[in-house]
Amino acid sequence: MNAVIQQSEKKLDIHEVLKWLENDGMVSNENAHMLRTLAVGKEYQEKNPLCVIAERQWIDQRNKSSLLTLEVLATWLAEKVDIPYHRIDPLKIEVGKITAVMSYAYAARFNILPISVDDQFITIATAEPFVKEWEQELSRINNKEFRRVISNPDDISRYLLEFYTVSKSVNRAESESQGLGKEIGNLESLMELGRAGKLDANDQHVVNIVDWLLQYAFDQRASDIHLEPRRDLGNIRFRIDGVMHQVYQVPSTVMAAVSSRIKILGRMDVAEKRRPQDGRLKTRTQDGVEIELRLSTMPTAFGEKLVMRIFDPEVLVKNFRELGFSQSDDERWQSMISRPNGIILVTGPTGSGKTTTLYTSLKQLAKPEVNVCTVEDPIELIEGSFNQMQVQQNIGLDFSNGVRTLLRQDPDIIMIGEIRDKETADIAIQAALTGHLVVSTLHTNDAPSAVTRLMEIGVPAYLIQSTILGVMAQRLVRVLCPHCKQETEIDDLTWKALVKPWKPGKPKKIFKPVGCLECRNTGFMGRMGLYEMFTFSNAIKEIVTEDINIMNLKKLAMNEGMRPLRLSGALKVAAGLTTVEEVLRVAPPVE
Repeated sequence: MNAVIQQSEKKLDIHEVLKWLENDGMVSNENAHMLRTLAVGKEYQEKNPLCVIAERQWIDQRNKSSLLTLEVLATWLAEKVDIPYHRIDPLKIEVGKITAVMSYAYAARFNILPISVDDQFITIATAEPFVKEWEQELSRINNKEFRRVISNPDDISRYLLEFYTVSKSVNRAESESQGLGKEIGNLESLMELGRAGKLDANDQHVVNIVDWLLQYAFDQRASDIHLEPRRDLGNIRFRIDGVMHQVYQVPSTVMAAVSSRIKILGRMDVAEKRRPQDGRLKTRTQDGVEIELRLSTMPTAFGEKLVMRIFDPEVLVKNFRELGFSQSDDERWQSMISRPNGIILVTGPTGSGKTTTLYTSLKQLAKPEVNVCTVEDPIELIEGSFNQMQVQQNIGLDFSNGVRTLLRQDPDIIMIGEIRDKETADIAIQAALTGHLVVSTLHTNDAPSAVTRLMEIGVPAYLIQSTILGVMAQRLVRVLCPHCKQETEIDDLTWKALVKPWKPGKPKKIFKPVGCLECRNTGFMGRMGLYEMFTFSNAIKEIVTEDINIMNLKKLAMNEGMRPLRLSGALKVAAGLTTVEEVLRVAPPVE
């Protein structure tokens, strides 16, 4: 048995830890001696030795390409003392359960954090493997066995404060709402005699919950926050990389107050709960980065459901290659958006990245000498280099009237949020014919189908021939986690099913998701685009007639170099960026 495990009950000592690191060949004698000389002050005695060593940013002597980070040191210590290492994933912790195990003061005293509670065991994260004083005391109180794991001491301190703060705010908000009228929602109503009033949306506890919720979502890379009211406990869920994750459950009275607080911030009508509303707010992260959120409410059986779409400003500074464009995709797209007039369409379902593509393109085009105007429903992201107008149906300002207004504003480039009807399509065509570049979105399965969709809403074929420059269809696929993906084989039948009817060579290796601490055991981290570029050549224009055959159009487009979504996905699979299953999930089959 390792001698380190046999330590008596005491806190880690920096001199001993340095000695173990020297013996394991991770720290040089010179560095260890220097830190021993410095580590005599009170601040060094109070800090966890792993934190002190990590701050030095020493190179790991066993692996010269990596540093001795806190994560590396915590993992090493876990192996040294034969206790499992655990990377704390806040999304997998039931905050209400773990904060009931012990008080904040007690947890902070020992810098320990409960991370899971079941019928038999309570798992506690610690960075002090030899301090066991708390085990017996807590066992008597909770009547359960304890399991210890080693975790990053900074993570323990951070989540200890976060979880207990939000739990305290929720509990106090709930206790203040006791004795107030309980709001059940639209489907049911409940009157309790002798009770009146409502939890105030400006109550400090509610403010704390909202602040924590937004910061938590930013830290976890969420794209959407869902507040879902239920009879007794409302659900808070995040969408991360396209997948929903349960985050927290709060009492329905607290959920209603949190929703009201967010509606106030978004300048929405707090009193109106019967009809859907839209709003927006802008906030800053702790690092000072401005982030915009689009708000949408919907009346449900038990109250208002609120969804917040988070727009990452970093997306707009990415180039097209970072969004997932191949070199040929990039060249085709640049040739389209650099034209002085005509219509460019982007197609795809909701959540396929159309807005990101359009905003990135417009930001590139919005030079001081160019006037870029948009009409949107709603405005997705406020951008200082555009002139943006929002559709307001209640005063008769729809897309077609909005574009008519923009045409009198001396624009060079016009973005229309979506072409939904013949009137909007007609005014977009008029704008293109009078010398403007128009970009817009359309809902179709693939790029060539945009032609038949325009015909269905009443646009004549000759106007499509003379105005459309090109169409791009797109989808988003999850990207394999670079930390844990593993090589695997692909059989001929699966590859042929993916690339049919083309015949590119089968890749020598592809990768599969595994799951690790970095990706929360999902195997994926982030998303990227698949693109289908359909440009209008002279040959394409010739067959765009009123009796067009869509299959012939697709065949000709592919002969001229259009790479369908599935083939675009297959190339991403061959490059080791995603999986066959991801591509098959989002990309429609080629007919």
